[in-house]
Parts: sequence; structure tokens; C-alpha cells
Amino acid sequence: MERITPLVLLVSLLILFASVVNQTRANICVDGLGTCENCDQRCKSKHGPSSQGDCSDRSIGEPLCRCHYQCEPPSLTPLNTCNGVAGLCSQRCPEKCCDINCAHKYTGGSGFCNSLGDSNVCQCQYPC
Repeated sequence: MERITPLVLLVSLLILFASVVNQTRANICVDGLGTCENCDQRCKSKHGPSSQGDCSDRSIGEPLCRCHYQCEPPSLTPLNTCNGVAGLCSQRCPEKCCDINCAHKYTGGSGFCNSLGDSNVCQCQYPC
């Protein structure tokens, strides 16, 4: 019986840690910034010095800049909204298709087509 108590304590701590990590992850937003030229610099100038830009999104073939930043606390913005990307808009996938793709990719997400240079990107917005 004495061995069960430390095991229960360990399991409880693991559950608590996992829930805190999930809450922290939920407050990270991603903003698609188009081409990868000066990605990290543009990310930091738009979302502050703690943000991080990367070029790992290859959903349209060429790398796109994604900016990861801390979402504003709900008290500062009534609708805590993040941005993302769900591929390209085209004749085969127009505005409605983009909206559906965003809803599938992000919980509570909606989408619209946004021109970035020569590409028509499916831009998503979703609650953080």
C-alpha cells in the first residue's frame, strides 16, 4: 500500500505537467508572412523580439515564412485570433474550399484567399 501512494503522486504530477504544457502551447500564434526573404527579421519587427520566424512551410512548393509569436492575453483582445495558412487558392479550390480547409486544419478556423506576390494563398484565422 505504501508503494501506491508515490505512484499516484507521480501520475498526478505528470497529468498536471501535461495540462500546463497544453495551455502554454495554445497561446502560440502562427502568422504566414509570405516569402522567406528576411523571415526572422520581418517576424520580429511585426510581432516583437520574442517571436521566431522559420521557413519550414512548403505547402505551395517553395518555402514560406511562418512567424511564431505569443498570443495576446484574452483581456487585451476580445477575440484572441491567430493566423495560419492552408495551401493555395485556385480555380479548383476557391474561397469556399479555402474556408473548409482552414476549418479542418484549425479548430474554429475560417479562411479567405489572399494574394501574396504571384501566389493566391489560403489565409486562415482561428481562436488561440
